[in-house]
Amino acid sequence: MARALVQFRADEAEKIEAIQICEKLGMSLPAYLRMCMSRLVQEQGVPFSMKLMPETENPGIAAMKRASRIAAERGISDMTLDEINAEIAEARK
Repeated sequence: MARALVQFRADEAEKIEAIQICEKLGMSLPAYLRMCMSRLVQEQGVPFSMKLMPETENPGIAAMKRASRIAAERGISDMTLDEINAEIAEARK
């Protein structure tokens, strides 16, 4: 898969707030932007909404944290996207 650099300008204060929100969601801003772009293409539109709520009110965030904890326990938390995709492809055979 060829990689391309995507750049755009954003308001500095908005960027800082976006980084803080992403960190609370357990991801980086670049990871979030890659996820958005991939899903936009797959769904041919904006397919989701993510909002910060207390963990007791947001089962999605709790599930992501559990998945991260399980990945760390199994030593697979540092897998690259290519490695993840390869495992998915292998499981689908």
